[in-house]
Amino acid sequence: MNESEKKSQRIYLWLRSYIDENKFSNHTKIPSENTLSRHLNVSRETVRDALDRLSAEGLIYRVKGSGTYINKEAAISSEMGEVGGLRKIGLILQGQDGSANASLINGIRSVLPAEEVDLRIFLTDNKFVNERRCLQTVMHQVFHGFIVDGVKASIMNPNLDCYKQIYQKRIPVIFYNNYYKELKYPRVICDDSKCADRLLRLLLKAGHRHIAGIFFYDNYQAVEKFQGMAAAMRRYGAELQDDYVKWCVSNDVQDPRFSRQIDWFLRKLPKCTAIVCSNYIIYRIVKQVLKENGKRVPEDYSLVCFDYSENDWEKENITCSVHQGYRIGQAVATSLMAMIENGNCMDKGYSRVLDPVIHTGGSIAQIKIHQKNVRIL
Repeated sequence: MNESEKKSQRIYLWLRSYIDENKFSNHTKIPSENTLSRHLNVSRETVRDALDRLSAEGLIYRVKGSGTYINKEAAISSEMGEVGGLRKIGLILQGQDGSANASLINGIRSVLPAEEVDLRIFLTDNKFVNERRCLQTVMHQVFHGFIVDGVKASIMNPNLDCYKQIYQKRIPVIFYNNYYKELKYPRVICDDSKCADRLLRLLLKAGHRHIAGIFFYDNYQAVEKFQGMAAAMRRYGAELQDDYVKWCVSNDVQDPRFSRQIDWFLRKLPKCTAIVCSNYIIYRIVKQVLKENGKRVPEDYSLVCFDYSENDWEKENITCSVHQGYRIGQAVATSLMAMIENGNCMDKGYSRVLDPVIHTGGSIAQIKIHQKNVRIL
């Protein structure tokens, strides 16, 4: 394969991933040739060659004067086999945090380069129905393995039958972040309990006792973070009050009214001096609510954040755990390839628990400690 053919193949694979990523959404228009050329740093001719190939396969169609569109029916129902002898890996994302996804994909790509692996991306939007569509689609195709972020993993999942069918086909699966306890697949996760201990210790050492937390009850990670927060407060002699914890569903953050719920929650807690945000999306909403109410960080409220997924934590001056998407991507890709090579479908030493990475910023204010029974080392 000459250099021109390699470029065309790379663009073709990129577009296949783009189609997989968007075929369940309402966004079905392919970027223009000029846009793709600039974005992918190749000539229009190379882009056109890849588009012509996709058109011949029936996965896209052109509308004169309008543009190029994904043929959703064909993309969802077509049986896509191996591409050029490459190993085909399915990556099933929740898709709500774009920065976290990009970091994860870059980590996977560092281990599974495009010239060796055909990485197909599917987005569930953290909805059972979308996960089922993805799984039903891929079960009729030739895949060598799957990397999965579970949907509403703390709730009984109605799609376990699909995963059991995948297991019967002896196809390796590895989970990251959110996994299903009912399945014996390996997973790569961060030590959220240790992370919670370190973040809460910083707050408690600074004198905070009335600490609020905002968590997703349908997210296994968030439940682990909450349990870690509760354990840390007990360990250091502080009391976690029920009224100071707001539980929400992951999809709530997409509702424009969610910020009003956060506002009302905080208004009911006049003694609150600190807020624990279970991820970057929650942090961003909380920060905006505080700004709109004329509140300052850390003068009025101290903030800490789990899984800060943007790369500006130092500039933001936030005390947080840094999201380790790149490391997670490398770990899941390495373990999955070992599973494929060894013909293993169960967890035989392929799971990993990553230590948290904590950045100590200036988002925690020092206040006076009144309780005598507080134990901070």
